[in-house]
Amino acid sequence: MDITLMPYAFFEGNMVPHEDAKVSIATHALQYGTGAFAGIRGYQDKSGSAINIFRLPDHVRRLLQSAQMLRADLPYGPEDVEKIIIDLVKKNAPNHNVYIRPLVYKAGIVLSPALTGIRDDLAIYVIPLDDYVDMSAPLKLMVSSWQRIEDNIIPSRGKFSGGYINSAFAKDQAAEAGCHDAIMLNRDGKVSEGSGANLFIVRNGTLITSPVTADILEGITRRSLVEFARDQGVPVEERAIDRSELYVADEVFLSGTGVQIAAVGTIDGRTVGGGERGPVTEMLQNVYFSTVRGEDTPYSHYVTSVPIE
Repeated sequence: MDITLMPYAFFEGNMVPHEDAKVSIATHALQYGTGAFAGIRGYQDKSGSAINIFRLPDHVRRLLQSAQMLRADLPYGPEDVEKIIIDLVKKNAPNHNVYIRPLVYKAGIVLSPALTGIRDDLAIYVIPLDDYVDMSAPLKLMVSSWQRIEDNIIPSRGKFSGGYINSAFAKDQAAEAGCHDAIMLNRDGKVSEGSGANLFIVRNGTLITSPVTADILEGITRRSLVEFARDQGVPVEERAIDRSELYVADEVFLSGTGVQIAAVGTIDGRTVGGGERGPVTEMLQNVYFSTVRGEDTPYSHYVTSVPIE
């Protein structure tokens, strides 16, 4: 599905009309996938007068950590990038939920799959976005035959643009099988994550998710949900998950900036629990959405509120 960009983007150090934010077809990042990106949600506040950005400093920190692994040399520190994002949201003045996509990329024109000696740059655009997946009914998933990339191939804890071809193969396979998304296993045959989201299961009242050493993206929403659950007295385990545990789980859901918290109803043709959203999933959704929409919760400090005129 094509996306609609909001009027202004940040490109080559300036706020410009998005149609002017263009790169050459020979740009290194386009040729070799040498870019790192972030996905950041901005929710319209319940008052309608602000956009609430969820965990902005954490997203910027992870973006710059990915940039460090890419050996990118940028003239921006974390506070600079945060300010640029805030100013860009203000300039676009949305009256709806948005998705913010910063991209650190190798902007030089160099014919070599290298990292050093190539000009780096930062670009950011904003799009309108409500639900990335249909939240009205639980999702249908399958375990993909495509293995999740491992750390010594392309580090999964970095959001590297080239690495997402791995996700694309898995999601395409799932779509052809009539599923909403894929579940990917790692080299050890344990559950890693979805094609572009972390995965949780609930068994006997315990919330379980794969550890950061299972070739997952170290998800910011994932980390938030672990905190929410523990604060609500739900036991949490971060450990390896067998494929067969997916079939006998009481609840399964995906989490991430895009999918938010999305309940899963079937996996490989097997019904998860009762086939509906479970109580732990529902509780975490309620805490999350209350927070990002500007309700007074214990997690309101995770929201950067950007006034919109």
